Amino acid sequence: MAVSAGASEITGYAEGAQVMRVEKTQGRVDALNDIVYSQVKSATDVRQLHMSLLVPRNNKLKPAIVYFPGGGFTSASWHKYIAMRMALANAGFVVASAEYRTVPDTFPAPVVDGKASVRYLREHAAEYGIDPKRIGVLGDSAGGYLAQMVALTGGEKRFEQGDYLTQSSAVQAAATLYGISDLRNIGEGFPEAVQNVHRSPAVTEALLVNGTAFRDFPGAAIGSDEKKALAASPMGHLSGKKPPFLIMHGSADTLVSPLQSQQLYNALKKAGDRADYVILAGAEHGDDTWYQTPVIERVVNWFKATLGDPQNAPAAPGAAKDKNANL
Repeated sequence: MAVSAGASEITGYAEGAQVMRVEKTQGRVDALNDIVYSQVKSATDVRQLHMSLLVPRNNKLKPAIVYFPGGGFTSASWHKYIAMRMALANAGFVVASAEYRTVPDTFPAPVVDGKASVRYLREHAAEYGIDPKRIGVLGDSAGGYLAQMVALTGGEKRFEQGDYLTQSSAVQAAATLYGISDLRNIGEGFPEAVQNVHRSPAVTEALLVNGTAFRDFPGAAIGSDEKKALAASPMGHLSGKKPPFLIMHGSADTLVSPLQSQQLYNALKKAGDRADYVILAGAEHGDDTWYQTPVIERVVNWFKATLGDPQNAPAAPGAAKDKNANL
Protein backbone atom coordinates (compact mmCIF):
# COMPACT_ATOMS: atom_id res chain seq x y z
CA MET A 1 0.00 0.00 0.00
CA ALA A 2 1.29 3.45 -0.90
CA VAL A 3 1.27 5.92 2.01
CA SER A 4 1.99 9.65 1.89
CA ALA A 5 4.48 10.87 4.47
CA GLY A 6 5.70 14.29 5.48
CA ALA A 7 8.68 15.68 3.59
CA SER A 8 10.20 16.65 6.92
CA GLU A 9 11.01 12.99 7.55
CA ILE A 10 13.47 13.00 4.63
CA THR A 11 16.18 15.58 4.88
CA GLY A 12 18.08 17.41 2.23
CA TYR A 13 16.05 17.12 -0.98
CA ALA A 14 12.36 16.64 -0.25
CA GLU A 15 11.12 20.19 0.17
CA GLY A 16 7.82 20.57 -1.69
CA ALA A 17 7.66 16.86 -2.54
CA GLN A 18 4.80 14.46 -1.89
CA VAL A 19 6.64 11.58 -0.25
CA MET A 20 5.41 8.00 -0.77
CA ARG A 21 6.28 4.97 1.27
CA VAL A 22 5.59 1.72 -0.55
CA GLU A 23 5.48 -1.79 0.83
CA LYS A 24 7.23 -4.20 -1.53
CA THR A 25 4.73 -6.99 -2.15
CA GLN A 26 5.32 -7.68 -5.84
CA GLY A 27 8.53 -8.86 -7.49
CA ARG A 28 9.81 -8.06 -10.94
CA VAL A 29 8.98 -9.95 -14.10
CA ASP A 30 11.38 -9.93 -17.06
CA ALA A 31 10.10 -10.26 -20.63
CA LEU A 32 12.26 -12.23 -23.05
CA ASN A 33 10.68 -11.86 -26.46
CA ASP A 34 10.78 -13.87 -29.67
CA ILE A 35 13.13 -16.66 -28.63
CA VAL A 36 13.63 -19.27 -31.35
CA TYR A 37 12.69 -22.54 -29.68
CA SER A 38 12.57 -24.75 -32.76
CA GLN A 39 13.79 -24.80 -36.35
CA VAL A 40 11.68 -26.81 -38.75
CA LYS A 41 13.73 -27.89 -41.74
CA SER A 42 12.42 -28.77 -45.19
CA ALA A 43 14.21 -29.47 -48.45
CA THR A 44 14.25 -25.79 -49.39
CA ASP A 45 13.74 -23.80 -46.19
CA VAL A 46 14.23 -23.54 -42.44
CA ARG A 47 11.32 -22.11 -40.50
CA GLN A 48 11.98 -20.62 -37.08
CA LEU A 49 9.31 -20.99 -34.41
CA HIS A 50 9.24 -18.43 -31.63
CA MET A 51 8.19 -18.13 -28.04
CA SER A 52 8.12 -15.22 -25.62
CA LEU A 53 8.88 -15.70 -21.94
CA LEU A 54 7.79 -13.92 -18.78
CA VAL A 55 10.24 -14.81 -16.02
CA PRO A 56 9.78 -13.73 -12.39
CA ARG A 57 13.12 -12.40 -11.18
CA ASN A 58 14.06 -14.49 -8.15
CA ASN A 59 16.24 -17.47 -7.27
CA LYS A 60 13.37 -19.85 -6.65
CA LEU A 61 12.50 -22.98 -8.61
CA LYS A 62 9.37 -21.96 -10.45
CA PRO A 63 6.62 -23.97 -12.12
CA ALA A 64 6.14 -23.09 -15.78
CA ILE A 65 3.17 -22.70 -18.11
CA VAL A 66 3.24 -22.89 -21.91
CA TYR A 67 0.42 -20.87 -23.46
CA PHE A 68 -0.78 -21.79 -26.96
CA PRO A 69 -2.78 -18.97 -28.61
CA GLY A 70 -5.96 -19.59 -30.53
CA GLY A 71 -6.42 -18.52 -34.12
CA GLY A 72 -8.76 -20.93 -35.86
CA PHE A 73 -5.86 -23.17 -36.97
CA THR A 74 -4.81 -20.36 -39.33
CA SER A 75 -2.69 -18.16 -37.04
CA ALA A 76 -0.74 -18.44 -33.79
CA SER A 77 -0.08 -14.92 -32.52
CA TRP A 78 2.08 -15.67 -29.51
CA HIS A 79 1.91 -12.09 -28.14
CA LYS A 80 -1.81 -12.22 -27.25
CA TYR A 81 -3.65 -12.73 -23.93
CA ILE A 82 -1.11 -10.68 -22.00
CA ALA A 83 -3.60 -10.17 -19.12
CA MET A 84 -3.65 -13.90 -18.40
CA ARG A 85 0.07 -14.35 -18.95
CA MET A 86 1.03 -11.47 -16.67
CA ALA A 87 -1.31 -12.70 -13.95
CA LEU A 88 0.39 -16.09 -14.05
CA ALA A 89 3.84 -14.51 -14.02
CA ASN A 90 2.91 -12.28 -11.08
CA ALA A 91 1.76 -15.43 -9.28
CA GLY A 92 5.26 -16.89 -9.65
CA PHE A 93 5.08 -18.91 -12.87
CA VAL A 94 7.50 -18.76 -15.76
CA VAL A 95 5.13 -18.23 -18.69
CA ALA A 96 6.01 -19.15 -22.26
CA SER A 97 3.78 -18.16 -25.15
CA ALA A 98 4.55 -20.35 -28.13
CA GLU A 99 4.05 -20.03 -31.86
CA TYR A 100 3.13 -23.22 -33.72
CA ARG A 101 2.51 -24.22 -37.32
CA THR A 102 -1.00 -23.69 -38.71
CA VAL A 103 -2.88 -24.38 -41.94
CA PRO A 104 -1.74 -24.95 -44.68
CA ASP A 105 0.58 -27.16 -42.59
CA THR A 106 -1.25 -30.31 -41.59
CA PHE A 107 -1.55 -32.52 -38.55
CA PRO A 108 0.56 -33.50 -36.67
CA ALA A 109 2.65 -30.33 -37.20
CA PRO A 110 1.02 -28.26 -34.41
CA VAL A 111 1.35 -31.12 -31.91
CA VAL A 112 4.99 -31.68 -32.86
CA ASP A 113 5.62 -27.98 -32.23
CA GLY A 114 3.74 -27.89 -28.95
CA LYS A 115 5.73 -30.79 -27.58
CA ALA A 116 8.97 -29.22 -28.83
CA SER A 117 8.18 -26.09 -26.81
CA VAL A 118 7.85 -28.14 -23.63
CA ARG A 119 11.13 -29.91 -24.32
CA TYR A 120 12.81 -26.54 -24.88
CA LEU A 121 11.75 -25.34 -21.44
CA ARG A 122 13.07 -28.49 -19.80
CA GLU A 123 16.38 -28.20 -21.65
CA HIS A 124 16.74 -24.59 -20.46
CA ALA A 125 15.17 -25.05 -17.04
CA ALA A 126 18.29 -24.00 -15.11
CA GLU A 127 18.66 -20.87 -17.25
CA TYR A 128 15.14 -19.65 -16.49
CA GLY A 129 14.75 -21.00 -12.97
CA ILE A 130 12.14 -23.58 -13.98
CA ASP A 131 11.30 -26.67 -11.98
CA PRO A 132 11.26 -29.25 -14.83
CA LYS A 133 8.97 -31.52 -12.83
CA ARG A 134 6.19 -28.90 -12.82
CA ILE A 135 5.19 -27.75 -16.29
CA GLY A 136 1.64 -27.08 -17.42
CA VAL A 137 -0.04 -26.05 -20.66
CA LEU A 138 -2.80 -23.53 -21.34
CA GLY A 139 -4.65 -22.70 -24.52
CA ASP A 140 -7.76 -21.03 -25.87
CA SER A 141 -9.85 -22.18 -28.85
CA ALA A 142 -7.45 -23.86 -31.33
CA GLY A 143 -4.76 -23.29 -28.71
CA GLY A 144 -6.99 -25.19 -26.29
CA TYR A 145 -7.01 -28.06 -28.78
CA LEU A 146 -3.22 -27.99 -28.80
CA ALA A 147 -2.97 -27.84 -25.00
CA GLN A 148 -5.24 -30.89 -24.83
CA MET A 149 -3.21 -32.77 -27.44
CA VAL A 150 0.11 -32.05 -25.74
CA ALA A 151 -1.31 -33.12 -22.38
CA LEU A 152 -2.85 -36.34 -23.71
CA THR A 153 0.08 -37.56 -25.83
CA GLY A 154 2.85 -37.57 -23.23
CA GLY A 155 3.93 -41.10 -24.05
CA GLU A 156 3.43 -41.07 -27.83
CA LYS A 157 6.87 -41.02 -29.44
CA ARG A 158 5.66 -40.34 -32.98
CA PHE A 159 5.06 -36.71 -32.05
CA GLU A 160 8.59 -36.25 -30.70
CA GLN A 161 10.56 -34.59 -33.49
CA GLY A 162 13.28 -31.96 -33.58
CA ASP A 163 15.70 -30.95 -30.84
CA TYR A 164 16.19 -31.95 -27.19
CA LEU A 165 14.73 -35.41 -27.71
CA THR A 166 16.26 -36.62 -24.44
CA GLN A 167 13.85 -34.30 -22.64
CA SER A 168 10.27 -35.32 -21.86
CA SER A 169 7.32 -33.43 -23.32
CA ALA A 170 4.94 -34.73 -20.64
CA VAL A 171 3.11 -32.05 -18.67
CA GLN A 172 1.69 -32.03 -15.16
CA ALA A 173 -1.38 -29.81 -15.70
CA ALA A 174 -3.55 -28.63 -18.60
CA ALA A 175 -6.11 -25.83 -18.86
CA THR A 176 -8.28 -25.48 -21.95
CA LEU A 177 -10.52 -22.47 -22.59
CA TYR A 178 -13.32 -22.96 -25.16
CA GLY A 179 -11.07 -25.56 -26.77
CA ILE A 180 -11.73 -28.26 -29.35
CA SER A 181 -11.66 -31.87 -28.22
CA ASP A 182 -13.07 -33.61 -31.31
CA LEU A 183 -12.53 -32.23 -34.81
CA ARG A 184 -15.49 -34.24 -36.08
CA ASN A 185 -18.24 -32.34 -34.24
CA ILE A 186 -17.09 -28.76 -33.61
CA GLY A 187 -20.50 -27.38 -34.65
CA GLU A 188 -22.74 -29.99 -33.05
CA GLY A 189 -25.96 -28.48 -31.74
CA PHE A 190 -25.61 -25.37 -33.90
CA PRO A 191 -27.99 -24.38 -36.75
CA GLU A 192 -27.89 -26.54 -39.87
CA ALA A 193 -26.23 -23.77 -41.88
CA VAL A 194 -23.29 -23.77 -39.45
CA GLN A 195 -23.04 -27.55 -39.50
CA ASN A 196 -22.94 -27.46 -43.29
CA VAL A 197 -19.86 -25.25 -43.09
CA HIS A 198 -18.16 -27.87 -40.92
CA ARG A 199 -18.97 -30.50 -43.56
CA SER A 200 -17.05 -28.51 -46.18
CA PRO A 201 -13.58 -29.63 -47.32
CA ALA A 202 -12.58 -25.96 -47.08
CA VAL A 203 -13.25 -25.55 -43.34
CA THR A 204 -10.07 -25.23 -41.31
CA GLU A 205 -10.33 -28.49 -39.37
CA ALA A 206 -10.64 -30.35 -42.69
CA LEU A 207 -7.61 -28.51 -44.05
CA LEU A 208 -5.67 -29.34 -40.88
CA VAL A 209 -6.35 -33.07 -41.17
CA ASN A 210 -6.67 -33.64 -44.93
CA GLY A 211 -4.74 -30.76 -46.49
CA THR A 212 -5.65 -28.36 -49.28
CA ALA A 213 -6.94 -29.32 -52.71
CA PHE A 214 -4.07 -29.79 -55.15
CA ARG A 215 -3.70 -31.38 -58.59
CA ASP A 216 -5.94 -34.46 -58.60
CA PHE A 217 -6.87 -34.18 -54.89
CA PRO A 218 -10.12 -32.19 -54.60
CA GLY A 219 -9.92 -31.82 -50.85
CA ALA A 220 -11.85 -33.82 -48.28
CA ALA A 221 -14.33 -33.07 -45.53
CA ILE A 222 -13.45 -33.80 -41.93
CA GLY A 223 -16.00 -36.63 -41.92
CA SER A 224 -14.52 -38.34 -44.97
CA ASP A 225 -12.23 -40.44 -42.78
CA GLU A 226 -13.58 -40.74 -39.24
CA LYS A 227 -10.61 -42.76 -38.01
CA LYS A 228 -8.11 -40.23 -39.31
CA ALA A 229 -10.05 -37.31 -37.81
CA LEU A 230 -10.31 -39.01 -34.42
CA ALA A 231 -6.57 -39.74 -34.41
CA ALA A 232 -5.99 -36.00 -34.91
CA SER A 233 -8.33 -35.14 -32.01
CA PRO A 234 -7.78 -35.14 -28.24
CA MET A 235 -10.71 -37.55 -27.87
CA GLY A 236 -8.63 -40.08 -29.78
CA HIS A 237 -5.87 -40.06 -27.15
CA LEU A 238 -7.60 -40.86 -23.88
CA SER A 239 -5.64 -43.94 -22.84
CA GLY A 240 -2.70 -43.95 -20.48
CA LYS A 241 -1.65 -41.51 -17.80
CA LYS A 242 -3.25 -38.07 -17.97
CA PRO A 243 -2.51 -34.87 -16.02
CA PRO A 244 -5.19 -32.91 -14.17
CA PHE A 245 -7.40 -30.79 -16.44
CA LEU A 246 -9.22 -27.49 -16.06
CA ILE A 247 -11.89 -27.27 -18.77
CA MET A 248 -13.73 -23.97 -19.29
CA HIS A 249 -16.32 -22.94 -21.88
CA GLY A 250 -18.83 -20.15 -22.42
CA SER A 251 -22.52 -21.04 -22.44
CA ALA A 252 -23.16 -18.64 -25.33
CA ASP A 253 -20.31 -19.84 -27.57
CA THR A 254 -21.54 -19.97 -31.16
CA LEU A 255 -18.20 -20.79 -32.78
CA VAL A 256 -17.05 -23.89 -30.88
CA SER A 257 -19.87 -25.95 -29.40
CA PRO A 258 -19.79 -26.21 -25.58
CA LEU A 259 -20.23 -29.93 -26.21
CA GLN A 260 -16.51 -29.95 -27.04
CA SER A 261 -15.65 -29.27 -23.41
CA GLN A 262 -18.44 -31.39 -21.95
CA GLN A 263 -17.46 -34.52 -23.88
CA LEU A 264 -13.82 -34.20 -22.81
CA TYR A 265 -14.82 -33.73 -19.18
CA ASN A 266 -17.16 -36.73 -19.29
CA ALA A 267 -14.48 -38.95 -20.83
CA LEU A 268 -11.85 -37.94 -18.26
CA LYS A 269 -14.21 -38.46 -15.34
CA LYS A 270 -15.31 -41.84 -16.69
CA ALA A 271 -11.65 -42.91 -16.72
CA GLY A 272 -11.20 -41.73 -13.14
CA ASP A 273 -8.97 -38.80 -14.06
CA ARG A 274 -8.95 -35.45 -12.30
CA ALA A 275 -10.88 -32.79 -14.19
CA ASP A 276 -12.58 -29.54 -13.21
CA TYR A 277 -15.30 -28.26 -15.53
CA VAL A 278 -16.42 -24.61 -15.49
CA ILE A 279 -19.18 -23.05 -17.61
CA LEU A 280 -19.13 -19.25 -17.89
CA ALA A 281 -22.75 -18.14 -18.03
CA GLY A 282 -23.39 -15.90 -21.02
CA ALA A 283 -19.79 -15.95 -22.24
CA GLU A 284 -19.21 -16.03 -25.98
CA HIS A 285 -16.19 -17.37 -27.84
CA GLY A 286 -13.16 -15.38 -26.73
CA ASP A 287 -15.20 -12.31 -25.75
CA ASP A 288 -14.32 -9.83 -23.00
CA THR A 289 -15.67 -12.20 -20.34
CA TRP A 290 -12.44 -14.16 -20.59
CA TYR A 291 -10.38 -11.08 -19.67
CA GLN A 292 -12.23 -10.34 -16.43
CA THR A 293 -10.35 -10.66 -13.15
CA PRO A 294 -12.51 -13.47 -11.66
CA VAL A 295 -11.94 -15.64 -14.74
CA ILE A 296 -8.22 -15.02 -14.80
CA GLU A 297 -7.96 -15.64 -11.07
CA ARG A 298 -9.83 -18.93 -11.48
CA VAL A 299 -7.20 -20.13 -13.94
CA VAL A 300 -4.25 -18.82 -11.90
CA ASN A 301 -5.53 -20.33 -8.65
CA TRP A 302 -6.14 -23.68 -10.33
CA PHE A 303 -2.59 -23.81 -11.63
CA LYS A 304 -1.27 -22.80 -8.19
CA ALA A 305 -3.28 -25.57 -6.52
CA THR A 306 -2.17 -28.11 -9.13
CA LEU A 307 1.50 -27.23 -9.69
CA GLY A 308 2.30 -25.50 -6.41
CA ASP A 309 4.20 -22.34 -5.55
CA PRO A 310 7.82 -21.47 -6.35
CA GLN A 311 10.23 -23.23 -4.03
CA ASN A 312 13.45 -22.07 -2.46
CA ALA A 313 16.51 -23.35 -4.27
CA PRO A 314 20.23 -22.82 -3.71
CA ALA A 315 21.90 -20.36 -6.02
CA ALA A 316 23.93 -21.90 -8.81
CA PRO A 317 27.64 -22.30 -7.94
CA GLY A 318 29.59 -19.21 -8.91
CA ALA A 319 26.45 -17.29 -9.83
CA ALA A 320 27.03 -13.55 -9.87
CA LYS A 321 24.48 -10.81 -9.58
CA ASP A 322 23.83 -8.92 -12.81
CA LYS A 323 25.45 -5.51 -12.27
CA ASN A 324 22.89 -3.98 -14.64
CA ALA A 325 19.87 -5.56 -12.93
CA ASN A 326 18.62 -2.30 -11.43
CA LEU A 327 19.32 -0.06 -14.41
